[in-house]
Amino acid sequence: MTTVLTPASPLTAADRCDRCGAQAYLRVVLLSGGELLFCAHHGRKFEPELKKIAAEIQDETERLTTVPASAGEEGR
Repeated sequence: MTTVLTPASPLTAADRCDRCGAQAYLRVVLLSGGELLFCAHHGRKFEPELKKIAAEIQDETERLTTVPASAGEEGR
């Protein structure tokens, strides 16, 4: 997925995928001015089509694999 760094606000747990309702990790700002939100699965599935119509893509899927600093310290 192509990531564009924008001053857009970070996605939160309240942001939901427009396709299935799961937590959104991608915000696609359309050339037409609207925006779509997608979970990681649907973002990957629709990536080729989204690239054709996107002005910007905010990709936060790395949050799915990043371990919070405090999580590794719990066992101490």
